[in-house]
Amino acid sequence: MAWERAGLISPSEEYGFEQLGRLRTLRDLRATRISAKSIRASVDAMQRVAGMRNPLMEATAVRRGSRLSFRHGGALMDPVTQQLAFDFEISPGRQLQVVPAMGGIGLANQAAVVQEMFLRAVRLEENAVTVPEAVEAYKALLAIRPGHAPALINLGTIHYNRREFAEAEQMYRRATEADPEYALAFFDLGNVLDEMQRLGEATAAYQRAVALVPKYADAHYNLALAYERQGQRRRALRHWLTYVRLDPVGPWASHAQIQAKKILSTEKLSIVSRRGRRIAIAV
Repeated sequence: MAWERAGLISPSEEYGFEQLGRLRTLRDLRATRISAKSIRASVDAMQRVAGMRNPLMEATAVRRGSRLSFRHGGALMDPVTQQLAFDFEISPGRQLQVVPAMGGIGLANQAAVVQEMFLRAVRLEENAVTVPEAVEAYKALLAIRPGHAPALINLGTIHYNRREFAEAEQMYRRATEADPEYALAFFDLGNVLDEMQRLGEATAAYQRAVALVPKYADAHYNLALAYERQGQRRRALRHWLTYVRLDPVGPWASHAQIQAKKILSTEKLSIVSRRGRRIAIAV
C-alpha cells in the first residue's frame, strides 16, 4: 500500500494495536489530500523535535497548508519549521464522554476506543480549566491499557507542572518500562530527576534519550547542562556543539554557542592523529 511505500507503516500480514491505531489515523488523513511524502516528512520532524516514537498516535495531527502540525502539550506546532501556531479549533467547553467497555470487542475496535480516549484527554489537557478532567481521562485509559506510554507521559507532565515530582517520576518510569525505545519518556524522566537534584540519574536518562534519537536537540541541550553542573565540561562540549548543529537559530542556540566557546577558550584539548600520535592543542 502507499503508506508502506512511504515508510509510514511497516509491511506486515498482521497488524498489532499500535499499527492499527496508526492505520486509522492515516485513513482519516487521506481526506485532507496531504501527500504520503509530506506526512512522512512531518512525522520524521516530530520524532526529531519531540523525541516521539509514534507522533500519529501520541499527538493530534492537524492539517495546516500542505503539511501537518501536531497538537501536543497544549500547543500546536509545525515540526518542520519548529514554529508554534494559534489553535482556533480547541473547544474549551468540550466535555468528557462515556466510552464503551472494552470486553467483547475486536482488536481494531479496541484500538479505536483507546485512541479516542487518548485524544479526548489531550484536548481536555489543552485548557487549564479542564486539566482535572484530563487527569481522570488519562487514569481511565490507563485502567484499560496500563502500558499506554503516551498517556503515562502526559499524566506525568501534568504532575510535573504541578510540581508533584514524585508522582511525575512514577509516571515517566512506567512509560520507560512500557516502551524502552521511547526517547521522550527518558527525556522527561531526566527533567524531573534534575528538579529533584538527582543529577547522576538525570544524566543517565538524558544519555538514553540521545542514544535512542541521536538528533534529539533538546536532549543534547539538557545533557550538556547536566555535564557542566557536574564539572564535566569536555563531555558537555560535545553536546553543546551537537545542539548548535541541530538547532542553529534562536536564543537556546546562542546560549549553547557561548557555552561551547567558553569551554574551548579555557580547556586544553588534544586530538589523536591518523597514525595514533596524540597531539596537544590549546584553544
